[in-house]
Amino acid sequence: MKTLLILRHAKSSWKDPELDDHDRPLNKRGKRDAPRIGKLLHQHHLQPDVILSSTAKRARGTAAKVAKVCGYEGIIELDGELYLAAPDGLLRVLQDVPDRHACVMLVGHNPGLEQLIELLTGTVTRLPTAALARLRVAIESWRDVAPTTRAELIDIWRPRERE
Repeated sequence: MKTLLILRHAKSSWKDPELDDHDRPLNKRGKRDAPRIGKLLHQHHLQPDVILSSTAKRARGTAAKVAKVCGYEGIIELDGELYLAAPDGLLRVLQDVPDRHACVMLVGHNPGLEQLIELLTGTVTRLPTAALARLRVAIESWRDVAPTTRAELIDIWRPRERE
């Protein structure tokens, strides 16, 4: 059994219309919400073994703030394939995770993250910015995760529900 934490990046800034989408930073709310998710992870003793993040600036910023507050001391692994990835791309990234990691956090973007949750659990769920879903995945090895893999949606935390 593996644990998959799926985190959508926190709210990003649209202040500079000339900025490429990939380079948009977190806005004020995003900078506030990301540490709250880190605190939640710490309180629930859910420190990931590895954090895999999209290379987008807003995702990297979210991952760094969450990692700092939850006590994660590992390297945040950046993967360009996670940027705006569809479920098949997200699954490919997960298939390369070493099996020693029982708890993996993916930091990325919608709609791919919501689609991945639906694919694995059969549950349609809303994943707004800085929302975190915890799935229990019925596999022993990450290389076995596939579109037919079954997972259970254990928790979903949305920042606005925690204010």
